[in-house]
Amino acid sequence: MAHLNEQPAWQKLSDIADAIKFEHMRDWFNNDPQRAVKYTADAVGITLDYSKNRINQEVMDSLFELAEQCQVAEKRTAMFSGEQINFTEHRAVLHTALRNFSGNPVIVDGTDVMPEVLATQAKMKSFVSSILTGQHRGYTGKAITDVVSIGIGGSFLGPKIMSEALKPYWQSDVKVHFVANVDACHIQDVLAERDAEQTLILMSSKSFSTQETLQNTLTAKKWFLAQGGTEADIAKHFMAVSSNIKAATEFGMAEENIFPMWDWVGGRYSLWSAIGLPLALTIGWEHFEALLNGAYEMDCHFQTAPVEQNLPVILALIGLWYRNFFNAQSYVLLPYYHYLRGFPAYVQQLDMESNGKQVAGDETVDYETGPIVWGSEGTNGQHSFHQLIHQSNTLIPADFMLPLNVPKQDNTHHAMLASNCFAQSQALMQGQSHKEIVEALKAKGVKKAEAEVLATHKTMPGNKPSNTLLFEQLDPKTLGALVALYEHKVFVQGAIWGVNSYDQWGVELGKVLGNQILDKIQSEDSAPGFDASTNQLIARFVDSLK
Repeated sequence: MAHLNEQPAWQKLSDIADAIKFEHMRDWFNNDPQRAVKYTADAVGITLDYSKNRINQEVMDSLFELAEQCQVAEKRTAMFSGEQINFTEHRAVLHTALRNFSGNPVIVDGTDVMPEVLATQAKMKSFVSSILTGQHRGYTGKAITDVVSIGIGGSFLGPKIMSEALKPYWQSDVKVHFVANVDACHIQDVLAERDAEQTLILMSSKSFSTQETLQNTLTAKKWFLAQGGTEADIAKHFMAVSSNIKAATEFGMAEENIFPMWDWVGGRYSLWSAIGLPLALTIGWEHFEALLNGAYEMDCHFQTAPVEQNLPVILALIGLWYRNFFNAQSYVLLPYYHYLRGFPAYVQQLDMESNGKQVAGDETVDYETGPIVWGSEGTNGQHSFHQLIHQSNTLIPADFMLPLNVPKQDNTHHAMLASNCFAQSQALMQGQSHKEIVEALKAKGVKKAEAEVLATHKTMPGNKPSNTLLFEQLDPKTLGALVALYEHKVFVQGAIWGVNSYDQWGVELGKVLGNQILDKIQSEDSAPGFDASTNQLIARFVDSLK
């Protein structure tokens, strides 16, 4: 296959980008009354309006051609079929198997993994029921009222952010508290307000040796024993999601309370596995299963819908259009729904850890790959960073998100929220010209000379792109579909860029060096042996401990 920027479609897109550079979306809307209808697609309860983008049909057709030339469909089939598309770690990528409701087998290395997946789900369902009904008791016979979920990365972000997003569906009897940071302030604050007799510690670490997660779990164990629990009682209060059963049982956990993880599920894609137990405990098994079902339906849509109506493909290609042909270094996620406020951070890890790479196959690329992902909830961002998006020279594509209905809806509040969401995307697209501002100021009695000067500062060029995603309501099924939509978007972009979206060697390097430095800090070695700056920092820290 030809090098990416030698593909005919890539070169065609480059020419088109140069040709439309000075065309304005405002004119496109004026000239085509059907533009909004033409560039809107629906799937699994999500409506995507992508008409406020600097695209026309020639652009979209060329993007679809690029996807075909880069064999996105074939790579998609390889992923769903269990091939080892994570080629640097020789692993399949099958988070989709965790939400497979088709009844069909999923083969990995000649073995159908679905029986084990279904058995684990049955075990999860039973566990959730035993906690929420009070059947599982602590060492003094009291029911569990609090769960402290300890993880890091995907083991933390997924369950925590999705729990926040689904707050209207929380069960009332059991509260889940999330801890990730190795900073002792966090775990100490959480444990200080818990009753050890009624607290369950749920630790998530595939290796059972992740530095932050293990240390926080050891701290929780020390706290539990200091509160009156015994080593024998640990089995009733400590549980794990891990593939290292030996380490977990040596810690004191009962083997029946250890849930499996698989090599073919990456951390940032693990929400659908037993890593999702804290979420299931928060919303109940029925709602957790609905989350899985929404993701499954998006999987089906991604596999079967034509590219012209395929939401993950469309989102991916538009994002690539700006990244590679407009030099957009970042894009912003703007959920206009308070409970979805953590979603930008979730997509940040999903996207940046997946596609923040510089190697395609075995060659260093000479084109840009993963963008910087950031964002915040609306309307808060309008009073801070939206200013830069509107008036700076930096192009920052945006994804707006809004549920049409919310629980306990106050129509006045929700109408104001929606009007702000729609107004921001309109303002980004339309802008306001110098001439329009001058005329408006003169109509208010401002003298022409003053109006001319002031208008220079108030002019907004517009032509700033955005997508708007609407959903009837953010219920568990819709949220599952939304998460899967962005997972597949990341896949499509990685497939075109040629990167391995499923390893994370940059993260691994930090872990290795962190452990090496920790050994030096805790040893008597006066010569750490690192670079001069790191040695100096270590020495300063060690001196502070004396």
